Amino acid sequence: MSSGAVRGVVNGGISFWFADDGLPAVREPLAGDRSADVVIVGGGYTGLWTAYYLKKAAPLLDVTVLEQRFCGYGASGRNGGWLYNGIAGRDRYAALHGHEAAVRLQRAMNETVDDVVRAVAEEGIDADVHQGGVLEVARTPAQLARLKDFHAHELSYGERDRELYGARETAERVRVAGAVGSSWTPHGARVHPVKLVKGLAAAVEALGVTIHESTPVTEIAAGRAVTPYGTVRARYVLRCTEGFTAALKGEKRTWLPMNSSMIATEPLTPEQWATIGWQGREALGDMAHAYLYAQRTADGRIALGGRGVPYRFGSRTDNDGRTQPETVRALREILVACFPALAGVRVDHAWSGVLGVPRDWCATVTLDRASGLGWAGGYVGSGVATANLAARTLRDLVRLDSGDAGGTELTALPWVGHQVRRWEPEPLRWLGVQGMYATYRAADRRETERHATNSSRLARIADRVAGRH
Repeated sequence: MSSGAVRGVVNGGISFWFADDGLPAVREPLAGDRSADVVIVGGGYTGLWTAYYLKKAAPLLDVTVLEQRFCGYGASGRNGGWLYNGIAGRDRYAALHGHEAAVRLQRAMNETVDDVVRAVAEEGIDADVHQGGVLEVARTPAQLARLKDFHAHELSYGERDRELYGARETAERVRVAGAVGSSWTPHGARVHPVKLVKGLAAAVEALGVTIHESTPVTEIAAGRAVTPYGTVRARYVLRCTEGFTAALKGEKRTWLPMNSSMIATEPLTPEQWATIGWQGREALGDMAHAYLYAQRTADGRIALGGRGVPYRFGSRTDNDGRTQPETVRALREILVACFPALAGVRVDHAWSGVLGVPRDWCATVTLDRASGLGWAGGYVGSGVATANLAARTLRDLVRLDSGDAGGTELTALPWVGHQVRRWEPEPLRWLGVQGMYATYRAADRRETERHATNSSRLARIADRVAGRH
């Protein structure tokens, strides 16, 4: 595809979502030392939902949120808007704690989608929510074999309302070129990420939480969060920094900041939508190893994402969401491969963001009762809903430790307190991640070219390198 394919595309500017809804007026930074009952580091979904639920449960609690730029600057303002029931690490938790423990975790995730939709409605947040579920399609024989295994696997974790479709039934929902089958779950919704994070920040402030923006935290320790403008001292210091965790002192190798990139098209015409279908506005994914994720936006665009260049050496993160031109071209090629009728459609915006990846690919929630240090994250790309479950779990852990409540169903979930080894030092982790995704892409090409009916052995090699299995 020619370089002209990306000419005129707005690249960066944080994300299309901020371009669409506008950048926020930045709140005042911290103005010197202060104290609180709880200080939360990070003004994304995890930090804001945690503040929300803590203040709902204990209105007199003094809660402060510290955010290095502005709320939603990270993954919460750049993601694909998939509010769905995926949870990173479920199979590993089943192996460690038993199948039933993992079933309870999955059931909690299923319920979380409804919990978020309900809370957004109660707070009057207009986040373009449409609860159409998630449709994951297969476009090759090998993908179809994986799809059927995936579908059966989800049923084994108690998801009885999931449905398996053939080619004709898939086309009745959305006409993806070459689709030979799909799996649909009702436990999913499309959202506008920035409208959600802005509304949540406003709701948190209305409850009496103090939010300081433009306030980077340089060090977290027992009883304090240190910034260039002062130190906030608190019994509980909760780290909710996801893909930006590596920037904190001592956390360079805790979670790997994985890059994901997106494009948004111009608004499609009614005739183009008639060709595609997609009337149910499901969140849309596929079963490729280097998978895609997409949504039909409220204003009639397609927002579509994939990994692009997955990792920057030294766990560096971008400044403004800019992504590489070759990534924009690759995502546009995926768009046209799925929907050939859109060959002439314009891409209006491209951007990227980072998500947090633990070494074993398991999301976690932890509170150390001795130090008062807590954290949640490592969502591996499924954080829109998982952040809400993590926040409610952190709330329960803080209340349990402070004596306000006993243990709950959430504090007994198997991801609570999970520990994992750190990532390898450079250049090993850069080489490993680059090699892993190159191998996944090679596996996808081989499956397509050879019309294979089974997953490529290359993908299994990449899984072992990644530590996923």
